Amino acid sequence: MATTLTQAADGVGAATHAARIEHVSKSFPGPAGRQLVLDDITLDVAPGEFVTLLGASGCGKSTLLNLVAGLDRPTAGAISTDGRPALMFQEHALFPWLTAGKNIELALKLRGVPKSERRGRAEELLELVRLKGAHGKRVHELSGGMRQRVALARALAQESKLLLMDEPFAALDAITRDVLHDELTRIWRETRLSVLFVTHNVREAVRLAERVVLLSSRPGRIAREWTVGIPHPRRIEDTAVAELSVAITEELRGEIRRHGQH
Repeated sequence: MATTLTQAADGVGAATHAARIEHVSKSFPGPAGRQLVLDDITLDVAPGEFVTLLGASGCGKSTLLNLVAGLDRPTAGAISTDGRPALMFQEHALFPWLTAGKNIELALKLRGVPKSERRGRAEELLELVRLKGAHGKRVHELSGGMRQRVALARALAQESKLLLMDEPFAALDAITRDVLHDELTRIWRETRLSVLFVTHNVREAVRLAERVVLLSSRPGRIAREWTVGIPHPRRIEDTAVAELSVAITEELRGEIRRHGQH
């Protein structure tokens, strides 16, 4: 089957989706031949929608995100996005020799923003992520949570309509992660970005998303989806969040048992 990866041109009509994944499979070479990692994935992310991809380690979540980002190509199927996505990793990937503001300005420069406008725009983005006044801070002067806020501001500087997030809060302590959940939800609701967020944390998935998509393992297939009808603001300890998380966890455990993972 032919594979395609396309990005819609800016300003050409109203997009019906932020990302469209159609019958996508991905395999990699291995000692015993090609290993199928993703099998026949079909998924749409609507404009302004927040979707979390959930599954056990090794189920292909990050592989799928990389395909949507255009960092790799599917073995089969087609992927289209509304413009070029922005990608945020688990590690902040900031340049340590640049200040917080200059890291953001670099993204603006690559986008073609005139030099005279970059400083002001970088400061606006730092204020959006609640880091007003941090433009001149070096990376080593920032806490882990602050670094991830700068990384988020840098991703937002790309002015993409789709933000791809690969476990961006996994390395943070519980309190910092909780605060950044609030901040991400606020920014998403203010900007109406579309977000595709990879996690293995069930409560994180339920707290953040409008829709949770569970991938099976070996190979990754869409096992089930849930629409999260819990109103915002949500807390990780909310009864409704906990109840849905328990139901999803049971499904996840079933997938793990079916595929012999421990």
